Amino acid sequence: MPVWLRERRTGVGRPAERSRAEVTAAAIALADREGLAAVSMRRVAAELGTGAASLYRYVDSRDDLLDLMTDEVAAAYRLPEPGGPWLDGLLEVGRQGHELMRRHPWLPELVLTRSTLGPHGTDLLEHVLAVLAGHPAGAGRKLEAFGVITTLTAALALNEADGGAGARQRQGAYLAHVIAEGRHPHLTVALTAGPTVPAPRFEDTLSRVLTGLLGGPE
Repeated sequence: MPVWLRERRTGVGRPAERSRAEVTAAAIALADREGLAAVSMRRVAAELGTGAASLYRYVDSRDDLLDLMTDEVAAAYRLPEPGGPWLDGLLEVGRQGHELMRRHPWLPELVLTRSTLGPHGTDLLEHVLAVLAGHPAGAGRKLEAFGVITTLTAALALNEADGGAGARQRQGAYLAHVIAEGRHPHLTVALTAGPTVPAPRFEDTLSRVLTGLLGGPE
């Protein structure tokens, strides 16, 4: 059963001194500071100045913590009322999601590896469907658009995080070797024909994918 549908345990003895919201906030702060691998029941409890056993009043496992963290970040979306072109509305969702993932570098991994939809994520899905309310696509295609926005945003954010100058230099050096070797003619043409094209902006990529999925903006 999802963590949001479970009643918090009251425990025996002293009343609980913390709340699920405080536990979630402590886990997010720890992940922001030290990365996702640092998040454990023991470490989060230490952040709160309590023992790991006390956390089981609020969550059953680390998986619960991860789900709560992902959903809590979604509370930070500040989206305008739906209106105007649907593509503009969806790109705004993507822009804000991209910024949240840059602010919380651990978030893309969770979005890509865990299927989590809690209260705030459901609100976000409702917003996307409201933006697409007048679009002729079927419900399944609209739900797919939501998945595309979240998954593509996470994948691009993760690629940005891993694509520092050192990584780009190593990749460039290897591709130069491949070109010189001469065994990949199509790749050589693609990399050497004409002036260097700058990497597409995040919004350009997302726009092309959504337009391909749903058709041109109206």
